[in-house]
Amino acid sequence: MLIKNLNGLIVCATALMLPAISQSQSLACPNNSVRLVVPWSAGGAADAVARFLAVPLSQRINMSVIVENRAGAGGTIGTEQFVREKPDGCTLLLATSSTNAAAPYLYARPGFDHLRDFTPIAFISTIPNVLVVNASSPYRSLEQLLADARAKPGTLNYGSGGSGSSQHLAGALFKNMTNIDIVHVPYKSSAPAVADVMGGHVTMVLDTGSLVHIRGGKLRGLAVASKTRLAVLPELPTFDEAGVLGLYASFWTGIMGPANMPKVLVDKLNNAVNLVLQNPPTNKQLIDMGGEVRADTPEAFANFMQNEIKRYAEIVRISGAKQE
Repeated sequence: MLIKNLNGLIVCATALMLPAISQSQSLACPNNSVRLVVPWSAGGAADAVARFLAVPLSQRINMSVIVENRAGAGGTIGTEQFVREKPDGCTLLLATSSTNAAAPYLYARPGFDHLRDFTPIAFISTIPNVLVVNASSPYRSLEQLLADARAKPGTLNYGSGGSGSSQHLAGALFKNMTNIDIVHVPYKSSAPAVADVMGGHVTMVLDTGSLVHIRGGKLRGLAVASKTRLAVLPELPTFDEAGVLGLYASFWTGIMGPANMPKVLVDKLNNAVNLVLQNPPTNKQLIDMGGEVRADTPEAFANFMQNEIKRYAEIVRISGAKQE
């Protein structure tokens, strides 16, 4: 089970029975524990991914993995604190697309350099945005929605978790690539935006956490912003298949260390994370939340990061979003 102490640290107290790495590969950390910093509050998608990993990873590296939430300012506060840590493998970061690709363009002073201040270690997964409408909506396909949006410009709208949120950026990209006039309706978080789509007050939202509502019959998915269909929603077409080519938007996660981590530590941690991702229970947990598991090398993750950073520069520009 998971035990939360008074300081807000999530301590993994149980573990799956996975073989640990050999003692010669073990890290040397204070209190025989590794801190996994999540720069977001408990209960969100990033936090869930970290918790899925922490238990089996603790067995792989032969020491406790403690998930530490340091939320605030779109993930930039916890990330700025993280980059000051020693690159000894004892403090790791749950990196996300929102913080490590978009934030440097959203914030004038994010407090870190998105390339210089990190060591990419391991990819975890991507959770693609899904375009959803109310289950009672007249739109049963992306083609129908686009036809109506073009026939009645400025009358349809899309919700988001606020300016610069993943829903806003995905919606702005959708609007730009389809050349339609739809109105952005920002909320303080994604939950009320999704609730208003379910209530019929907002036309649509491009969300990463609506899977449960699609399965529950409260929302209807029209298209998924990934190159392939989701394993948990095989009937839902991609935007490519629905005629909007190249619309890719997802919430991705990975493990990073501070800058200048020794390669031997990076490789050992990469191997441990990849073995955890191949563990059937962990793999299923990530897939069930709409994720696509992306076990890969540190070099492949670094290349992916560089491409995403370039891509988000244009996406944020299109959206016009800025944060103080």
